[in-house]
Amino acid sequence: MASVEHVAIVGPLPPPAGGMANQTEQFASFLESEGVKVTVVQVNLPYEPRWVGKIPMFRALVRLVQYQRALKQKLADVDLVHIMANSGWSWHLFAAPAIKVAKQLNKPVVLNYRGGYAADFFAKSWSQVKKTLDLVDDIVVPSSFLQGVFSDYGKTAKIIPNVLNEQRFNCLERQSAMKPTVIVTRNLEAIYDVATAINVFAGIRQQFPNAELKVAGTGPELANLQALCQELALAPSVEFVGRLSPDEVANLYKAADLMLNTSVVDNSPNALIEALACGTPIVSSNVGGIPQLVSDQYNALLAAPKDIDKMTQLSLALLTKPEQRQTLIANGLTTIEKFYWRNVWRELEACYQQAIQGRSQQTEQQKKVGRANV
Repeated sequence: MASVEHVAIVGPLPPPAGGMANQTEQFASFLESEGVKVTVVQVNLPYEPRWVGKIPMFRALVRLVQYQRALKQKLADVDLVHIMANSGWSWHLFAAPAIKVAKQLNKPVVLNYRGGYAADFFAKSWSQVKKTLDLVDDIVVPSSFLQGVFSDYGKTAKIIPNVLNEQRFNCLERQSAMKPTVIVTRNLEAIYDVATAINVFAGIRQQFPNAELKVAGTGPELANLQALCQELALAPSVEFVGRLSPDEVANLYKAADLMLNTSVVDNSPNALIEALACGTPIVSSNVGGIPQLVSDQYNALLAAPKDIDKMTQLSLALLTKPEQRQTLIANGLTTIEKFYWRNVWRELEACYQQAIQGRSQQTEQQKKVGRANV
């Protein structure tokens, strides 16, 4: 089989922390643990010089020029390029240029696509996206939900799950004492609809007056969410803890009795995977790829997005029915085994080898055609 010695990963890195940034960082670290040399091409570097960031159109042009220069330099000596991709402007500014540069350098490309907006994005931009997608050697997605979206557009995608740091996210040191403590670990953005989680918590407080809610994340909705807490007389019981380090997030899960996930758009959220690993029961909306990630009544409880009454009912059931709670936790711990690195690496390494071998055969075939034409 083709060897995998040097991989370039193109993607964002923390800070700020986020699903794709965390996955980029973890893939790089775990690959290095396997003896693979890793070069990271970071797409979210600060603007240089800093004053460029204050001029909207100009900063985009400067970043693109600097980014393409970095791609040409850093991809020159690698065996394979692993691109972390998302929908919208992120695709056009970062993924597409990386694919084109890799093609120019004749490097095999594994496109790791993620994001809950894929269907909408493809519907609007498929003609442009397809031209670039046709240049990649393999498409990898973290969920059957996204696999289905690609299939709808005639593209085959392999499922390779998000990787979980099992040393950090586990249930070995759970501290929960059923206060209860409810948590939200999504950024404060409209698509995560944290307002619904706060309204659900208001319902929980009616039966558990001592309950507390901790919201880990930052974003543009903070002021509105704080105002909502004041309006519902919840402010003393709700703590916006801001952005936490990965270790702090793990400790938050281990001290929680319930996790609420109320997103209205989603794919395969790491937050749910981490909660399962830490033995934290989940009540979630059933949007996007979530029903393929977790199963209702098996390892989580699911409801329609924005259904405050149903989510409140499910939350109270989890907090008052110990047997159901323990069943969900036990099933969740079985579910997350596929996210452990040893299992992800087995699939990813095979994907890398196939892409390298395929590109090598394609290059050899092109050489033969060239010699024949001469």
